Amino acid sequence: MARLTNAELLRRIDDLEAENIALRSRDRAASSTPDSDGVDGIPTKELPDLLDGAATPVRRKHRRNWSWTLLATVLIVIGAILAPVAVVASWAKVELTDTDRFVAAYAPLATDPVFRAYLTDETVAIVNQQVDIDQLTSEVIDGITQLGTGPVATRALEALKGPAAEGIRTLIRSGVSNVITSDAFANVWAQALRVSHTQLVAALQNDPNAAIDLGANGSIGIQLAPIIEAVKQNLVAQGITFADRIPTVDRTITIAQSDAIPTVQLAYGLAIAAGAWLPWVGLLFLAAGVLVARRRAVALVWSAVALALSTALTLAAFGIGAIVFSASISPSVLPSNVASLLFDTVAGAMRDTAVSVLVLAIVVAVVAWYSGPFEVPRRLRGFFSAGVGWIRSSAKAHGVSTGRTGEWLWRQRAAIRVVVAIGAAAIVLFVRPLTVGGIVWTLVVAVVVIALLELLQRPPVDADGEDLADEDPADAEGPAGGAADVVEPSEVEAPSVPLPAARD
Repeated sequence: MARLTNAELLRRIDDLEAENIALRSRDRAASSTPDSDGVDGIPTKELPDLLDGAATPVRRKHRRNWSWTLLATVLIVIGAILAPVAVVASWAKVELTDTDRFVAAYAPLATDPVFRAYLTDETVAIVNQQVDIDQLTSEVIDGITQLGTGPVATRALEALKGPAAEGIRTLIRSGVSNVITSDAFANVWAQALRVSHTQLVAALQNDPNAAIDLGANGSIGIQLAPIIEAVKQNLVAQGITFADRIPTVDRTITIAQSDAIPTVQLAYGLAIAAGAWLPWVGLLFLAAGVLVARRRAVALVWSAVALALSTALTLAAFGIGAIVFSASISPSVLPSNVASLLFDTVAGAMRDTAVSVLVLAIVVAVVAWYSGPFEVPRRLRGFFSAGVGWIRSSAKAHGVSTGRTGEWLWRQRAAIRVVVAIGAAAIVLFVRPLTVGGIVWTLVVAVVVIALLELLQRPPVDADGEDLADEDPADAEGPAGGAADVVEPSEVEAPSVPLPAARD
């Protein structure tokens, strides 16, 4: 018995309703005549109730379908909403537990011109606060004049106090810049990041001994003591001996300030715990929504679309967040260009992950649409099958055939497709970090393998030597398997009802 699609089912329901209306009209017309005793022995007044009873199973089936559709929609929406939270939680877990990833993310700051300039300005300002250059210069020149210089030389030396102080300041800035821009500083910076990775966790836990200080007002600062000590040694090595007067400085520079940072401390433990399982929970909700749907092919497409939309909104939120972050910090605390740089450094990994998830969602949506029981994909698959069949026929005409290997591939084609799909899914789910390149290459390799399978397999032939047409699995089972997009006639056939005989 042929199967009925949902469209055919709805059309038959409409036909039954139209016939019901016609019978009701005929009943009302018959009841208006005195000699109307009913139809085929059935009293006229009982016909509407009997017909309503015949349509009841179909209506109940329709209501059950809507219930499953609503449940699938709710599950898919929840999974899509969890996607942005999963991206942030996963990033937090990786950054706080993977030292190599942490260093790779923040080490480039040492070579960025914007951050170098900011670090140089802050270090020079702290050195100038600790050493009174004007007083130091004045003491040196006064000591010279006390040795017995003449009036002219004394006036000349007095006039040199200002330029000499500026020259010393220039030397200090040059020494600081040489330290910060040197290759050795980049290496020290990377090593310091590696050593202080645990200090970041301590800062989130509000440890007072942390190298990264987290203030009660929501400010985050980096201690400059190691950098100033390196500058001091560099200046002394250049012959600027007064640099010995620079004391040990326990100062920090503020790199961020937000009232939400104490809240981040409270959420630290949750991020560590949720970062491991939250992505899987979101994926589980999406998968459950597809499995409970009556039309799984459609549900798979829409779940991928929902995930893509959610991820796109996440990317938009990152763009808005960069603007808000820069605007919320006073320029006196942190210049806007440095604030933007720091936000991009922090959010870069999350943004890359979100882009990868967006690409993955688009790929899943396209693949699900192409393999689904839709009209256009059917034609595309038929066009592809016809082209592959023509290539096989041409090769066979020239004596090229895969023989028994091709026959085995034909018999095992469904299993091989499942293996390819599982392998591609495993790569995407378990290989980290998730990148756009990895997703695209996985898709390309899977498509090439499936295409080669279609080309190398050898289908059975009919009496005329032509390949037998392969049944499109999506027509009978759908990409999710089972009768997801079709229903059996036994599920919709209404109880038989005696219909009125034709009257002359």
